[in-house]
Amino acid sequence: MKLNSLDEVRFRVKLAEKYLEEAEKAYREGDNRTTVGSSQLSVENAAKAVIALYRIPSWSHDPSHELEELIDAIPRGAKRLSKELAVIARRLAPEHGRSTYGEPIRGLTPWDLYNRQDAYSALKDAEEAFKHLNGILKRLKVDL
Repeated sequence: MKLNSLDEVRFRVKLAEKYLEEAEKAYREGDNRTTVGSSQLSVENAAKAVIALYRIPSWSHDPSHELEELIDAIPRGAKRLSKELAVIARRLAPEHGRSTYGEPIRGLTPWDLYNRQDAYSALKDAEEAFKHLNGILKRLKVDL
């Protein structure tokens, strides 16, 4: 099997977009857990889309370190957005496990963990990350 990095980028962009749409829908419906979980997955895939321009992304739910490792290779016009995307990815990464498994030691399910403000904050992060992704792709003249 031959890896086509643009195919991987397209795939990750599509995942980021679909998870963002799912998060927005969940927020409108008052589903805080799904809003947070889908927002995290959107951000994760936005970061992995940028990583895929340079190498195969890992399976990690926190791709911030991978993205930061590539900062020197990223052209100046996209560096700031890439750094900001890494910060958002790092901030939301822990929510993957929490929105899936809760906090078993405390006896809290994922549905017990999140309130409306948590959901709003995660959704705003996902929207910002998706804007950063599009800005990076535009600045790098990546036409999908």
